[in-house]
Amino acid sequence: MTSGGPGDIRPSRNQRRDAAREKARQLRLEQRKKDRRNKVLLKGGIAFALVAIAAIVASVIVSSVPTVGPGPANMASDGLRIGEGMAVQKTAALNPEAKPVPSKPDPSGSVAEIRVYVDYLCPLCGEFDTTNSEQIANWVESGAATVEIHPVSVLTSKSAGTQYSLRAGNAAACVANHSPEDFYAFNSALFADQPAEGTAGLSDDELKDVVKKAGVSTDVSKIEKCIDDGTYESWVRAATRRALAGPIPNSSIPAITSTPTVLVNGKQYVGDLKDPKEFASFVLQAAGETYSTSTPTPTPAPTS
Repeated sequence: MTSGGPGDIRPSRNQRRDAAREKARQLRLEQRKKDRRNKVLLKGGIAFALVAIAAIVASVIVSSVPTVGPGPANMASDGLRIGEGMAVQKTAALNPEAKPVPSKPDPSGSVAEIRVYVDYLCPLCGEFDTTNSEQIANWVESGAATVEIHPVSVLTSKSAGTQYSLRAGNAAACVANHSPEDFYAFNSALFADQPAEGTAGLSDDELKDVVKKAGVSTDVSKIEKCIDDGTYESWVRAATRRALAGPIPNSSIPAITSTPTVLVNGKQYVGDLKDPKEFASFVLQAAGETYSTSTPTPTPAPTS
């Protein structure tokens, strides 16, 4: 057995144990520092991720809220109003932030003020127009009544994804803006060619064909571009929201709940949509109830 020299001094057991403890302590300290760094990085990463998610959500919300463009000319009340001689009441286009301006009722009360809220996919709207459009035109022509038509798009989701109600409402607004004297004829033409609810409805090209069938001859190329561009779709959406939320000015109802909503001198007609005599009687009664002592104008008479 050889003996160690003077440089061969080995640590004692206690020294080895103390050295191991110190090394373990240093390792624990290093691990704690590393854990603190990781926590800081993790918190920073989460905060960054939350900011990024918030930015994405805000972007989605902003992009999902439709921007409202300017409204069409001649529809400052959200509807187009026609008076004696089938003359359109001309109004300027509203700015996007402007509020609609309700039409002023005839001060004498001797003229029947007819307002109709229509969705061009609504079958009951089609029944009402087919039954009553001719006699309404006769009353308006003679000065016995005015008619104000409000296109809305409550059935936009009921056309197999094509948003026909919205597109047809836009087409009506395009005609109101560019060729208002043809609006009444175009309105009825849309119901004459009305597709069934739940179908894809008419394409934009077919809507442009309806423009021609209705006899529209002014600014047809501008109307066609307006249809292709969906120029007034955001306005149709906004007008629909206003009609559903209310208030409905100069009316006995707070808001519309269905289409067609037909008002005569502010009172809602709830009779048979396919009975022209019943509607004529309602118009006559409503006009009589608000009649004043001023010089009377011709009063609507039931269709024989």
